Amino acid sequence: MSLETNINAEIKTAMLGKKEADLRALRAIKAAILLAKTAEGSTGELTEADESKLLQKLAKQRKDSLEIFRQQHREDLAKKEEEELEVIERFLPKQMTEDELRAALTDIIASVGAASPADMGKVMGAATKQLAGKADGKAISAMVKELLK
Repeated sequence: MSLETNINAEIKTAMLGKKEADLRALRAIKAAILLAKTAEGSTGELTEADESKLLQKLAKQRKDSLEIFRQQHREDLAKKEEEELEVIERFLPKQMTEDELRAALTDIIASVGAASPADMGKVMGAATKQLAGKADGKAISAMVKELLK
């Protein structure tokens, strides 16, 4: 079943259950899907990889907004972003734990032959391809810096 079909079904459920936070997030996902499908140069259909990228983008936007709202002591707005983020994360693939990420990056570092922080570009290139959708880019970058010290 496609992401769009799942989202439409979830929207109906959220409407019946009067879950406003879920509904806000689901509508945002649906809007992003429609924009991606009607964007110039698109085929009108989204692949699973496209759907995953779209959800990751939405989750990243929510995380960034959440961080800003917390810095500005706007807990009311932060709460809304947090609720939406929880809903979006339900549709994302399971994220890697810190230990799994460390193990995967250690293997990648060994395979590309990186030895110093100067080799970070090579490692990040390989890591972002292999771990796409499984780990956050910031987490990957921080772990690579730590491992290449």
